[in-house]
Amino acid sequence: MATQSPFSMLEGLFQNLPSALTPPAWAIEESHRRVVLLLNHVLQQEPQAMERLARQKGCVIHTQWREFTFRVQATPAGLLDLAGADAKPDLTLTITEDSPFVIAQAVMQGGKPSVRIEGDVQLAAEVNWLADHVRWDVEEDLSKILGDAPAHMLMQTCRTMGQALQQFVGKRGAASSESSGKAP
Repeated sequence: MATQSPFSMLEGLFQNLPSALTPPAWAIEESHRRVVLLLNHVLQQEPQAMERLARQKGCVIHTQWREFTFRVQATPAGLLDLAGADAKPDLTLTITEDSPFVIAQAVMQGGKPSVRIEGDVQLAAEVNWLADHVRWDVEEDLSKILGDAPAHMLMQTCRTMGQALQQFVGKRGAASSESSGKAP
């Protein structure tokens, strides 16, 4: 007997949310600024990443998922800045999967979401390198605030929870593959 996942109900609810719940433009812009600050913080910890981005100075990267867009520009310092709405993108990355749950499942299994790439091939290669090689050392940043031992304990707890979630997602994926008659 097949049972329906609670995630499918949540996904249906998420997809049917009215567009009236769109946040105001100032809130979107401020959240984009915060994301750029975080990305730059992570980039500053990897000199090779900054060198690669500096070579792409002035290039605009436009990322889109459903109606959500994010546009940044590489600076001469090898960091990112918000690009103007009228800036012509050199590279457009469109996440083709509509379901946030499928995207989360792919990420939890160590993969990347499906992306349609249009534009500058060299810039796309640099962005791919950044995605593959740059990682945020959250534990190091937390240790500056909490101290080494509490930061390590907190991150160990998060890793344990992440592994449990990965196992759950893996089992769900295998169960749905079996129920649809496909091999995992």
